[in-house]
Amino acid sequence: MTDSAYDLVVIGGGPGGYVAAIRAAQLGMKVACVEKRAALGGTCLNVGCIPSKALLRSSELYAEARHGLDDHGVKLGSVKLDLAAMMARKDKVVSDLTTGIAFLFKKNKVDHIAGTGAIEPTSESTGEGANAVTVTGADGSTTRLDAKNILIATGSESTPLPGVDVDEKQIVSSTGALALPKVPKHMVVIGGGYIGLEMASVWGRLGAKITCVEFLDRITPGMDGEVSKNFQRILKKQGMTFKLGTKVTAAKKSRTGVTLTVEPANGGKAEQIKCDVVLVAVGRRPYTDGLGLDAIGVNTDERGVIQIDGGFQTNVPGVYAIGDCVPGPMLAHKAEDEGVVCAEIIAGQSGHINYDAIPGIVYTWPEVASVGKTEEQLTDSGVTYKAGKFPFTANSRARASGHTDGFVKILADAASDAVLGAHIIGPDAGSLIHEIVTIMEFGGSAEDIARICHGHPTFNEAVKEAALAVDGRPIHM
Repeated sequence: MTDSAYDLVVIGGGPGGYVAAIRAAQLGMKVACVEKRAALGGTCLNVGCIPSKALLRSSELYAEARHGLDDHGVKLGSVKLDLAAMMARKDKVVSDLTTGIAFLFKKNKVDHIAGTGAIEPTSESTGEGANAVTVTGADGSTTRLDAKNILIATGSESTPLPGVDVDEKQIVSSTGALALPKVPKHMVVIGGGYIGLEMASVWGRLGAKITCVEFLDRITPGMDGEVSKNFQRILKKQGMTFKLGTKVTAAKKSRTGVTLTVEPANGGKAEQIKCDVVLVAVGRRPYTDGLGLDAIGVNTDERGVIQIDGGFQTNVPGVYAIGDCVPGPMLAHKAEDEGVVCAEIIAGQSGHINYDAIPGIVYTWPEVASVGKTEEQLTDSGVTYKAGKFPFTANSRARASGHTDGFVKILADAASDAVLGAHIIGPDAGSLIHEIVTIMEFGGSAEDIARICHGHPTFNEAVKEAALAVDGRPIHM
């Protein structure tokens, strides 16, 4: 029996799903959003980017109070950690934001349906395509939602590692790493990507010994090679130990900790590492379990990634998908933009996303941010380019602030001067990158950046100087 009929039913209340639902409602559609968590916001808000950034900020302040203020003439006595208070603040940040999304749903008249959604195959009376979502509540009750259109926005989950079973206590995913009851003496992070290094920074600042085990011969694979090399050097200076080109083959738990067995990725003698806590952060994979994709015939690749066309529609008419479960970077802001554009396309409007102008940011300190192509990608594709680089050691604001690690690098087409990519490691890199994102979105050049008057003294001046350096004419270096 049908309980409700909607223009759009969104499955998943994360950044992509809730934003799509709100935008569709703004466009006049009757919208429902199905979410199985108790709170809206998805992985990002509940157990991902928001709580991790709260802990990153808190741990940064703690570390600065312990070690970073003497040079500024600020003398403190004994600095103590109240981990329970730090975690409570993190939880309040999450709670306030999830409550905010619920308010936005009410404001925009989006129906929030609590439960697990599954897409029903088409009934004979409605023609081609899936036309309904069955929602199973926590109490086992079911609700059928008729839908002209269905949007899958179910996100992703942590990729498991064979031989290393996550219990969220001694061996944790990023979810467990956000809720440890005490600071580990020794944490081993398996995976040298964004998530692992951010959580390593949190617990390292709070006093844990950190060992990062990475299968490849460098951290942050896919990042500009020069930035990655400098990033590792800075993190090593902060106290992290790296075992690169190394694979984990087994994990044995005991009452006193975990013993990992590791060996060279290319083969060789095995060794053991003993620690208190292991964080498994080897990547994420699409989460589509229980959606009924096989029943309705939605095409996925060998990794479970849903295949879509240029308008986010799957091969099944009326069924769309966005975010972490479709091709592209697994980033909350990418999912949000896809949600907006997909809703506008369903409403009959046009829209686009420039996937070459989506920034990626690592929220360690210093931050690392990038957009567009790396030098390695440009070289491999045969593109002739010019690189301009400017160090923060030569930036007045960085000197005054005491944050001089890192640099800005801008890559431009050798013939047209169009900005092809930019890579920043340094203070507030995640904010600085957006000037370059804007220039790239409008098809601008390095010369455009160089001709913009930048306030003094600001970190942003390093961006201008890097743009000047593309043409070989930096002023302050």
